[in-house]
Amino acid sequence: MISQSLMWNKFTQSIQEPIGTPPLPNRSATGTPVFNPGPPTRVLSGVYGGSSAAPPRLTPRSSSLNLNLSNSSNVSLVGAGSRQGTPAPGVVNVAGGVGYRSAVSSSKPSEGKEALKKLGDILGSKPLTNGRVEEEESPLAALSLDEDLDFGDLSIDTFLQQDTSIPQRTSQDQPVIEQTVEDYEKEKDKFQDLHRSIKACDEVLQSVESYLSSFKTDLGRVSAEIETLQNRSLALNTRLNNRKDVEKLLAPILEDVALSPAVIQVVAESDVNENWVKSLQEADRKIKALDRRKAQNIKAAEDVKPELEKLTNRAIERLRDYFVTKIKSLRIPNTNAQIIQQTGFLRYKELFGFMARHHPQLADEIGQAYINTMRWYYLSHFQRYQKALEKIKLHIIEKSDLLGLEDTNRRGPLLPGMKASVPSSVDAITLGRRFDTYKNQDAPLVQAQAAEDEKGSHYIELPFRSYNLALVENVAFEFTFLTEFFAHKKFDQVSKMFHQIFDPTLNAGQAFTKSLIDNSLDALGILLCVRLNQQCAFVLQRRRVPVLENYINGTNILLWPRFQVVMDMHSENLRKSAGGSGRQSAIATAANDMARQSAAPHPLTQKFAQFMHSLLSLNSDGGDDEPSTNSLRRIRSDFEAFLTKLSASISDKPKRERFLFNNYSLTLTIISDTEGKLAVEQKSHFEALMKAFSPEHSR
Repeated sequence: MISQSLMWNKFTQSIQEPIGTPPLPNRSATGTPVFNPGPPTRVLSGVYGGSSAAPPRLTPRSSSLNLNLSNSSNVSLVGAGSRQGTPAPGVVNVAGGVGYRSAVSSSKPSEGKEALKKLGDILGSKPLTNGRVEEEESPLAALSLDEDLDFGDLSIDTFLQQDTSIPQRTSQDQPVIEQTVEDYEKEKDKFQDLHRSIKACDEVLQSVESYLSSFKTDLGRVSAEIETLQNRSLALNTRLNNRKDVEKLLAPILEDVALSPAVIQVVAESDVNENWVKSLQEADRKIKALDRRKAQNIKAAEDVKPELEKLTNRAIERLRDYFVTKIKSLRIPNTNAQIIQQTGFLRYKELFGFMARHHPQLADEIGQAYINTMRWYYLSHFQRYQKALEKIKLHIIEKSDLLGLEDTNRRGPLLPGMKASVPSSVDAITLGRRFDTYKNQDAPLVQAQAAEDEKGSHYIELPFRSYNLALVENVAFEFTFLTEFFAHKKFDQVSKMFHQIFDPTLNAGQAFTKSLIDNSLDALGILLCVRLNQQCAFVLQRRRVPVLENYINGTNILLWPRFQVVMDMHSENLRKSAGGSGRQSAIATAANDMARQSAAPHPLTQKFAQFMHSLLSLNSDGGDDEPSTNSLRRIRSDFEAFLTKLSASISDKPKRERFLFNNYSLTLTIISDTEGKLAVEQKSHFEALMKAFSPEHSR
């Protein structure tokens, strides 16, 4: 009986909640103590999850129940956590058993000491004589409730059943609590219910232990897997870093040697267009990159190079066919070569450069085919244009239209009854609207069809301007095309190609100019051609086309000598008018008779002044070293000699001087609106002559 009392005292002390002294158990109406252990929620709150709050008068104490389960898994059942309203870490709350709930459902909480006393009575301790049960200290009462009990590897049942060798106290130290069998029998059901609850709790704890053990095993497995993943991650990071380092070294090489299949397919099979050009440029970049890496002896580059050579040969074959087709299209009648050059050649000039780099011989052959075709093209077109211009009727200037006394036979009949000859409609002296041909640089050219249908007559500067300006425009465009399309060639080579194309046409142009001026006595027309030729030279200089310099100089060589010849004919005619033999002498005698009768300006003076005005207008931008300057001074001297000789027949000196003054005054008046250095010189000269023969100076 004592052994049982010790075991239960040990159990109750181990599970007692560390609170103040519990209230005494309730007693029945007969005075017999009725055991009411109080709600086990306060005793096993850490196990059953009870949440009964401690009374305000109680002071919490720390008490725990440690279950050392298998696999070194510790489970702590802490009662203090339940009083705080939150389970402590590691505590398993069990929603109380059925027997336990039925045992405490009708009882009220009681104080801890009364519950111990009642338990002692049940176990057989002796009550006090004064009707109150005296407390008998349990053998385990000496243990501090603040200490944690270590069950070791034992369960609660095993721990309670083990033999405890605690020395028994004597009756002098502690009175023995006596309990009758009847009292024990009365409380047996409650203890059995409590035992079942504890057993159920033990089963729950065992399942928790199993779960925790399984969780620990799983956690260890997961930890091992995490460690494995970490190792793999480190290995992958290392491999990634190594690949990045390798990529930095290999990326430039791969970029140089790798060529997509789409690019190869486009170059080998597609038509030549913008997309084809881009693909070929991509392949060309790869080829250039491999050439730069030739000294590095890269195996991949050596493997790719033969394939790129095959692709290059295929591209050159496609380019040959393309350019041959375009060159043939230039031979189609009525074809505009400039449009084909723009759309078919210049747009793909990089392609011809590719051919020139990889197959220079084929590029030269294509270039020679182009030269032959364009030589035929320009020569045939300009020959047709020249024939059209030759159909334009030109004014015929005769010797009688030159500066000098007009033949009276052209004014009236020599004998009565004869018809007078039709006066000439050609004005070889006055420039008039012909000057617009030079000044209006934007005037349209004469079209071939319009030239063939033209019925009127024109001066020689009109066909000359149309032919040479058309030639200059085509030369400028062709030279620009050659420099752009054959950019891989030097200037001397491009210039040679140009002359191979245009020399026949240029020779035809000079022959056309020579045919215009050979039999012409139109000094103003020839001088206009000189100025138009200079204008063409300025246009070529502005466009930076130096290849036509020989043609310009050759044309000047044709024009200037003929101009001097015509000017000499004017001077010769003036000299013959002043005094000669035969018919010219008779005309001069008639003019002298007219001068004796009047001091008015001679009719020849007006023609001379108009002629000089035209020459000065065309020389406004000329230089001092031009042949026209000397020719003008020479014809002026001949005119002054003519007036001096004409005035010598006037015996009256004042009248003679007035005659000269009037002629020089008329000349100065007509040329007064001219500009240029040569015009200023001539005006100053005639002002001096007027001053010399003025009436004031004579006085």
